[in-house]
Amino acid sequence: MTIKADHRHLYLQVIDRLKSDIDKGIYRENEKLPSEFELSKTLGVSRATLREALRLLEEENIIVRRHGVGTFVNPKPVFTSGIEQLSSVSSMIENAGMHPGSIFISAKEEKATEDDVERFQTDIDDNVITIERVRTADNEPVVYCIDKVPANLLPKEFISNQNVSIFSALEQTGAIRVAYAVTYIDPVGFHDEVSPILKCGPETALLVLKQLHYDESDRVVLYSKNYFRADKFSFHVVRKRV
Repeated sequence: MTIKADHRHLYLQVIDRLKSDIDKGIYRENEKLPSEFELSKTLGVSRATLREALRLLEEENIIVRRHGVGTFVNPKPVFTSGIEQLSSVSSMIENAGMHPGSIFISAKEEKATEDDVERFQTDIDDNVITIERVRTADNEPVVYCIDKVPANLLPKEFISNQNVSIFSALEQTGAIRVAYAVTYIDPVGFHDEVSPILKCGPETALLVLKQLHYDESDRVVLYSKNYFRADKFSFHVVRKRV
């Protein structure tokens, strides 16, 4: 059955039809869609109309087109969060009904770099702790985390006790409370180091969230760089008209 049943632009009808077919399981996650010739014939539209619909579906991350291979249905993200909410990775995983875990990779204390001095407004002779971990959901790796904190803000036993969250460790004395964060989001493709750790193939993109966490005195107390699997996580933001 073709889709020339209403008066909207045909490419919008194509989008709705393909979304419906995906929801019904006609086209399954990670499954290759029929060729453009077959789809345009099935839907009764031109290939130009179909290509516009596919372009928009790719922008919505519903499909992915791989050059020379074909068009595939993207898995729906398991975890979702409003980017305006300062939620921990653990809480996002728990909200999806899964068990959060952590695989410790390394923790080291070193002299502050020039970037650290500028970021934390610290002295060049001060030390900064860098922690690298992989966060898991039901034992599956989903996020690669790099966190940097001025050493004088953390308890001395923190490095040897990786079961304590960084937020909790920072707020342990009561002198610091993480109030807000400024976040920068960058989409990246295959990452030579991170992608294999997260068990991502070349077709799986990553979302990199770089966050500066501020306390109530507007002081940067934590810098984090987190690599999220784009097939597992999605983020949205509520924008208000001003």
